Amino acid sequence: MSSTPAVGFSFSQALSAQAAKSPTLVSEAPPKVEPVAQTTPEALLAADSWQRGEVQLRCVEKWNETHNVVSFRFQGLTPVKFHFKPGQFITFKLDINGEKVYRSYTISSSPSRPFSLVVTVKRIADGLVSNYLADTLDVGDEVTVTGPDGVFNLVDIAADKYLFLSAGCGVTPMHSMSRWLCDTTTDSDIAFVHSAKGVNDIMFAASMASMASRSPKFNLNYMLKSDDNSQILTDKHEATGFGIGRLNLDILVKLVPDYQQRTVFVCGPESYMSDVKLLLEAAEFDMSQFNQESFGESCAMGVKAAMESNPSTEQFMLSIGDKQISLNGDQTLLDGIESEKLPINAACRSGVCGACKCQVLSGTTESSSKMALTTDEIAAGFVLACSTKITSNVRLQM
Repeated sequence: MSSTPAVGFSFSQALSAQAAKSPTLVSEAPPKVEPVAQTTPEALLAADSWQRGEVQLRCVEKWNETHNVVSFRFQGLTPVKFHFKPGQFITFKLDINGEKVYRSYTISSSPSRPFSLVVTVKRIADGLVSNYLADTLDVGDEVTVTGPDGVFNLVDIAADKYLFLSAGCGVTPMHSMSRWLCDTTTDSDIAFVHSAKGVNDIMFAASMASMASRSPKFNLNYMLKSDDNSQILTDKHEATGFGIGRLNLDILVKLVPDYQQRTVFVCGPESYMSDVKLLLEAAEFDMSQFNQESFGESCAMGVKAAMESNPSTEQFMLSIGDKQISLNGDQTLLDGIESEKLPINAACRSGVCGACKCQVLSGTTESSSKMALTTDEIAAGFVLACSTKITSNVRLQM
């Protein structure tokens, strides 16, 4: 990664409220407002900081970003100031039809506005958790979350000039990062290219336009299937750039001529991220400056294949507190933990989200994924339970 200094990460009081969403976007609807007990300004200003662990939240706002995307704003049941790194995610602990379910979602708001968290969820076909949240979670409801987690953020990845490439819901960490940079600096050099089907599928359109309009070095661009209704976007920010079709090198050079001098952040569907990576590799981009977030089935399939590539029938003992669990060489730490019904968050189950992080105190293991762990965590013996097998007797701390 670049050796340039990271963006300063100081937590200040929340800055001015996010620019109001323009009613010209057909897809945007006003927030749903219900009577909810309000936290007093004095309580908020005196609130303790939340930086890590489990916390109980109450939904205080709910609104539609697009026809199939919903945003929720949360505050702590006990007032807290939320401190996290822009781009990180939290993990929801839910009970759906009597089944405990864990799922991770990126925080789409910024730590520069620490008195609430915003999480943005897209409905998907047969999506158990996303559809449950969109249909069931309402203003006034309470949830339990843990976190924050994730190394795809502006603190752990140093940069001077940013290139944010996103598609679909991949825009959520980019929105958090952009908001942080615009709230805490006045000269951040940001190039943003977001891919969407059409204007009415663009999330955070008004907010992004507001940031770009106020920041002279914020280069905002969209890739669309057609330019229908694109006037809606240029009405919000006259200098908005466009490309039609899929992102390719010619369009990237046109929209962001200095892309080779930037640190790249990529988030979106697996196919999109794979295409972008191939595009940049073919352009001889310095891939040490390439960073991507990833939640998806293909990651889970990759972890599963890696775990099954070296079958073993050896038996080892996994020790967790006073629990002794027999595992063979093909079983993961997560298999053993869940067999004893021990509490653990396993949101993605694919070695990506980092929610199942635990520490090996003694013994040896092999892991197929470490992407959610920092260098210091790896050195301290932390592993991801979902993608780690034991190769000896192991003592584990959760």
